[in-house]
Amino acid sequence: MSDELGRVRRMWHLLEPLHAVLYYAPEAFEEAAALGHAVDERWPSYFAWRAAPLGEAGADRVAATFFSFSPTMIAGYVPAGWSVAAPEAVLAARTRAVDRMYRSLFSDRVHGPEFAEAAGLARRAAQAAEVTDRPLAQANAALPWPDAPHLVLWQAATILREHRGDGHLEALVSAGLGPVESLVSFAAVGAARPEVFASRGWSGAEWSAARARLLERGLLEEDGRATDAGRALRAGVERRTDELASDPWDALDPAEQERLVELLGPLWVEVLGSGLLPSETTLGIGRV
Repeated sequence: MSDELGRVRRMWHLLEPLHAVLYYAPEAFEEAAALGHAVDERWPSYFAWRAAPLGEAGADRVAATFFSFSPTMIAGYVPAGWSVAAPEAVLAARTRAVDRMYRSLFSDRVHGPEFAEAAGLARRAAQAAEVTDRPLAQANAALPWPDAPHLVLWQAATILREHRGDGHLEALVSAGLGPVESLVSFAAVGAARPEVFASRGWSGAEWSAARARLLERGLLEEDGRATDAGRALRAGVERRTDELASDPWDALDPAEQERLVELLGPLWVEVLGSGLLPSETTLGIGRV
């Protein structure tokens, strides 16, 4: 991996937890419950928080943009969730949730100069992102920017991670990997245990069928591990994802990029140290 692409991936590693903590924070579940969503599991609020920028999107639209989730699973939450709370109400609650959880995590630091500096740098990168044909990034980029630096930082992190995710989908499709194949092949290179990917809602039969298709292509061994060809294909997907995620960072010079890394590092440690995020996820951060 080139130094430039290594920096792109490092930025993702730092920013992803700052975005994803929303889906696990108690403050977010409290805001979701106030909207009327069930909070005995995380999926009603997850689909609401993440899909709300798309408007009253139907199950097909959400399945296409979220990609790795089973359409059957999505149909259990979308569009029914919009009858619980309209997207506009969800977005307002999402902002309240981010405000509360960041204040809980970072205390008075949200008012400090370093938070403001990090927010300004991340916003510049997010505003430089080319979001044409990147639906989740485009929808989040179209939202008004908040005033408070900690809310700006979360919105910038969200635009950048959805920009990367939209590009990742393109890279997977170009490699001939559909939604289930993408999960099976990722598990095969050790990104996470297959049980972790079960959270995406695919049936055992669907998983087995995808596995058989990858075996036929010579991408899997009989025991489910990736062949050399399978590892090379996934490495190519990750490299292409980094390439497609690189353009926002051209807005910052190398010194500014390093300064943002320096500013985000303590926040990253704080989020990981909170215990809110699972130790193993479907993203493969730190494993691939």
